[in-house]
This record gives sequence, C-alpha cells and structure tokens, in this order.
Amino acid sequence: MDFDETMMGRALQLARRAWGDTHPNPMVGSVLVEDGVVVAEGWHVRDGGPHAERVALASLGRRPAAGATLYVTLEPCSTPGRTGACCDLIRDAGISRVVIGATDPNPAHAGRALGLLRAAGVEVRSGVRAEECADLNLVFNHWITTGLPLLAGKIATTQDGFSIPPPGTSRWITGEPARADAHCWRRLFPGILVGAATVRADDPALTRRWTESGVQREDCARRFVLDPLLATAAGVQASWPRLYTDQWRERTTVVVTPAADPQLRARLEAAGVTVWEQETTRGVTGWGSFARRCASEGVTGVLIEGGAAVLNDALAAGALDYGFWYEAVFCGDATWSGKVQSWNLSSAPAARLGEDQLRRGRILA
Repeated sequence: MDFDETMMGRALQLARRAWGDTHPNPMVGSVLVEDGVVVAEGWHVRDGGPHAERVALASLGRRPAAGATLYVTLEPCSTPGRTGACCDLIRDAGISRVVIGATDPNPAHAGRALGLLRAAGVEVRSGVRAEECADLNLVFNHWITTGLPLLAGKIATTQDGFSIPPPGTSRWITGEPARADAHCWRRLFPGILVGAATVRADDPALTRRWTESGVQREDCARRFVLDPLLATAAGVQASWPRLYTDQWRERTTVVVTPAADPQLRARLEAAGVTVWEQETTRGVTGWGSFARRCASEGVTGVLIEGGAAVLNDALAAGALDYGFWYEAVFCGDATWSGKVQSWNLSSAPAARLGEDQLRRGRILA
C-alpha cells in the first residue's frame, strides 16, 4: 500500500466517526499532510456543519506550508451551498496537491471539482481507495442520484433460507458478533421497517444499540410498521407493542390502507404515533407510494428487517435496492418457517462474523 492509500485509510477512519449522523449529507474525512507528516485532520460531523476539508484546515490554525497535500474521501464540493465551496477554500489556502477517494455521485457535480482544481494549478489524484470511499455512503449515493430512499433488506437465515425458529426455542438465529454488526448497520439508516406480523410475534424495540468508549449507547431511527388494517393496535392500549408506548413512540410511523379502523387510527395518533395512509402496502404500487412519501419527508434510507412475507413482497415488487444477508452455519428442518427467497447480490464477498457470515450488495434482477 502506497503512502496515498495509507492516508486515505486514515481519512476513511475519520469519516466513520460520523457513522449515520450526517443524513442527508455524506460522511467525509480529510487529512492534511506536510512533508510526509499529518498536521491536521477533520470530518463532516452533521448536516449543516462545516465540511471535512474546512474542519481540517481550520484545525491547522495557520496557512498550510508550501507543497502540502490534502486527502479527502469524497470529491470536494464545487458549489457554495450553505458552507461555501471547498474547491475555493482549497485554492485560496494554497494547497499544492489534492488526493481524492470517490467522485461525487451527484450528476450535476461529478468530476467538476477535479477540473476546477487543476485549472487553479492544483495537482489532483483521484480514485484512491475509491470503492471503499464510495461504499461508505451507500445511502447518500442512492438518494442523490435517484431522489428516493435506499430501500435495503436485512435478513438472518439458516443455510437453507429459513428465518423463523420453531416455537419455544431461541429467537436468535445468528450469534452475538452478527447481531452487533446488524446494529451497526441500523445506525447507518435513518429509517427501519417491519411488518405487522413481526411486531405481533416479537414486540421488537427497533432501537440501535452500540458501545462507545466503553459506554453502552442507544438511540432510535424513524420506525415504520406496515399494518394495512391496524391489527397491531387492536385491544386495550396497555397491550399495545412497545413501538407505540415507549419513549421513542413519536418516531414510530404506521403505514395503513383506507380500510384501517378510523377509531384505532385516532387512538394511535393521540398517543403520539404517526399514521400514513396509502391505497395499498404491498406490491409495486405500495412500495412506490411508501418510497415517495419517505422522500417527501427527507427519509433518505430505510432498512427493511422483516418478516419474510414483507421482504419477499418487496423483492417481488423490485423495491429492494440493497441486501444484508446474515447466514448461520446450520440448516433448518420441518419445524422452521419464514422461507426467504434467494437474493442475487452484486459484489457480495462473505464477511465472517463469529460462526456466521454476512453477504451484502446491491440486489440484481
């Protein structure tokens, strides 16, 4: 690995510090090097905040030395936006060389910064660890090129594709390393979705839990429940699932059809739960309506966690853009259920997670 690749690796580490916190913006990291020594670093912390390049140069506290190189995981912005164009900042700072990871996927900007910087006399090298830099921003890349949220499916199955253990056994198919990894990916997505059957069977929290500096952390994305007839809200409020009663209930949205009981809907809304109505929750029409509604409210990505019927319907409708498939080392038998249709994933090398493995990639037709 050459020096540029090593420095880009450091910039990637910095970018990941804002994992899932920058939507609808991308995660970006930057490193400033003088005479082979790192003198400043920065990353984009959150939407509306300064970009990584600006943070790095500000942290230096002086003008960069002649011959300095700036490493950045994503092509610098070339339009002013809310924080000023980073191309102008780099030029005015007198940076001699810029090394770029991924090109900006926005068709209106892609590659534009490279020409502007070169025209200003800056040496530019692009495409360094480009795949890793692009992979960092799965959600942003899809959102900025389509205007729609990235709909990703996540499933844990036996080797032969079953997702539901027999009654009375452990609810977990995969081990702790795989479950921890799944929570990491949950943190990347602004939204998480399950069907009514999963809510009724498991009463999931759908929160995101992780350890940071030895401290257990927990937060909550936007939680979606597909429940056409509001079966999950039947009965007395004390029997409702935790998604409708916990401290994050105002981050829960139930997607229903016009056939849903209006009294149940009113009770849910009075409790602080949001209800979206659309003609259907299934098939091409249902998923299309859901994606457009998410887009209108700035939800740039949704991780669909099940159950099997919901995932199979999304797959059949061509609604799944991306897949995370956790596979255990054993097979099911006649007592198992929830058979999941096979996913054809692009670029899907298996990552070993304890005894389990994860395959992920874009879903191909």
